[in-house]
Amino acid sequence: MKFRKSLIGILALALVPMAFSSVALAQTPTIKIGIMGPFTGNAASIGTEQLNWAKLAVEDFNKSSGWNVELVEGDTELDASKAVTVAASMIADPDIYGVVGPSGSQEVEATGAAFKEARLVNVSPSATRPSLTASGFDTFFRVIPTDDAQGPTDGNFMAKELGLTKIFIIDDQSSYAAGLADQAAEAFEAAGGTVVGRDSVKQTDQDFSTLVTKAVGAGAEAIFFPGQIASQGALLAKAILDQGASITVFGADGFQSVDDFIKGAAGATEGAYVSAFAPDIHKLESSADVVKRYIDEYGEFGTFGPPTYQAAMVILEAIQRASDAGTLTRETVLAEVAKTDIETSILGGPLAFDEHGDVKNGAFYIFQVKGDNFELVPTTPMMEMEGEMTPEATPSS
Repeated sequence: MKFRKSLIGILALALVPMAFSSVALAQTPTIKIGIMGPFTGNAASIGTEQLNWAKLAVEDFNKSSGWNVELVEGDTELDASKAVTVAASMIADPDIYGVVGPSGSQEVEATGAAFKEARLVNVSPSATRPSLTASGFDTFFRVIPTDDAQGPTDGNFMAKELGLTKIFIIDDQSSYAAGLADQAAEAFEAAGGTVVGRDSVKQTDQDFSTLVTKAVGAGAEAIFFPGQIASQGALLAKAILDQGASITVFGADGFQSVDDFIKGAAGATEGAYVSAFAPDIHKLESSADVVKRYIDEYGEFGTFGPPTYQAAMVILEAIQRASDAGTLTRETVLAEVAKTDIETSILGGPLAFDEHGDVKNGAFYIFQVKGDNFELVPTTPMMEMEGEMTPEATPSS
């Protein structure tokens, strides 16, 4: 990663007038970026990991560039209405030139029009609903692939690799879960499987016994539940165990929490599967330094955090390129984000966006719970990155 400005260059800007159309660094020495995520509430374990990776990205950028970028935090609790309030506060701050997030697809849907009107770029590390980049939100980008890739990956894996013929589907009424459930169901049925039932829950629900009874009665071999609250996946697994049923739990990104999904289930999720939009970077040689620094400062992590680091870096580097060109505004930062072309990102491969703001050549990965780890399923097609295969497990925290 190359940064062309040095600390001396930044200090010189304080002495030499340089007009930007909305801000002069001499007058505003601290540039800000925002981050929106569920830092409290039911999804706090995931949101905290995302926040810590964003903090590390800003720290790394400031050390390398000599800049003094400030990270502004906005807690949404994964709630669309709260996301609207947080987005409004960030839009109102003229020193914020980009926002990492929001985390959930429903939050992006609720805030996309406001960000577009303000011309404030936002880059999500985890919102995967396909329609988000087809909704006219030209200020929205994401560093992870969409449900269009994840749904078929999950559906085909259950049918073709696990050999399942009957599944029961649950969604949590979020746009993320509903969309992914639709995609996976379509792929599973196209592969010859049957969806024997489907139901919805609220993200606050705690009792899954009735749903398990329905799934058992329908002859389901697995329950596909792409929920956003990992503790709900643990409760579902416990309900299955309590009824003595032989049903596999299959979740998605929101369940990839060692603490909430694995340890919180006290063994009930053993053998469960989850799909994830990012590889485990622990054993990627190209990311070894940043992995060590994160662990030293914050402890262990899963797959949710690293995409947040990359999303933050996309914005930070776009801000710097806009400044280098002589005009730092929200519009110029937006334009620079669209031009992103990274040869090797923290996720191990190249990163660039298509004309819609979607990441090019994204891939999904499937992990299985074994002990206190999420282990990459070896039969899943995997990207080769710098001659390395993705690592076998996500260490427990």
